Amino acid sequence: MLDWTDRHCRYLLRLIFPRALLYTEMVTAAAVRHGNQDRLLAFSESEHPVALQLGGAEPEDMAFAAEVGQEYGYDEININVGCPSDRVQSGMFGACLMLQPHVVAASVSAIREAIDIPVTVKTRIGVDHRDDYDFLKEFVERVAAAGCGVFIIHARTAWLQGLSPKENREIPPLHYERVYRLKEDFPGLKIILNGGINNSLDAINQLNKVDGVMVGRCAYQDPYVLAGLYGSVSGKAFLPSREEVVYRYLQYVEQQLERGVYLKHMTRHMMGLYQGLPGARAWRRCLSENSCTPGAGVEVIKAALECVSASQARASYGT
Repeated sequence: MLDWTDRHCRYLLRLIFPRALLYTEMVTAAAVRHGNQDRLLAFSESEHPVALQLGGAEPEDMAFAAEVGQEYGYDEININVGCPSDRVQSGMFGACLMLQPHVVAASVSAIREAIDIPVTVKTRIGVDHRDDYDFLKEFVERVAAAGCGVFIIHARTAWLQGLSPKENREIPPLHYERVYRLKEDFPGLKIILNGGINNSLDAINQLNKVDGVMVGRCAYQDPYVLAGLYGSVSGKAFLPSREEVVYRYLQYVEQQLERGVYLKHMTRHMMGLYQGLPGARAWRRCLSENSCTPGAGVEVIKAALECVSASQARASYGT
């Protein structure tokens, strides 16, 4: 979710699902050590619970970044061992680290010594030619022995040779049964399933086999799917409407505009809010065409809402 789940996105998602554990986009440990920490790590208190996802292969750097993350108030440190992007591979971390479980274990151990909050690992079920259950089991066993009790498993193999990052999200087949078997073999670990979950019913059904589910691109492309999931797990019959979510987000947008944040950096996360409904195209068009204009403010979002209302009215009357 690089360049997607920034703090503006997470604020919006929190309005829809009050209890979900949110994850940052992956931040490299080297960037935390040498970069602008406020720009990389600052977030709103309303985002809690929120986990900082780190990428890196040097245990010392990972421990340093985790310690800084704890100081900023994050609730969890997550090590990304699943990203297949070229940029990540060139830095020798992400999915290619599955081939070096001792490095991942060393990072887990170093982080646990540096902080008090939980340390978790997000991984794939395999990488390239190492695509079998025994490989996954040995990886989890090695990393768990270092002190990791929670694994988020994207149930696809990462094919680093020959596929783009986008293709790696879609082409390698899903093997949920390996994740289920992992939970059976390691009942003391918390196993979270990721990959291919596209609606709240899919997510709820998976909870019969694993301890939790992670929803990624589906929730970004259609954020309101989280409302159905929240209703299912909380038992709440009355959920905030899309319009209510927008008006609550407007308050945040106004605050960020006063701090110099450009409107387009916030509205880009709202594009899918009316996905599949009458007016969705008008909503996206209004936001995309007007959010980038100089001095654009909340009036753009209000105008987009009016476009949705007009489209829905026409649909109701069959015109």
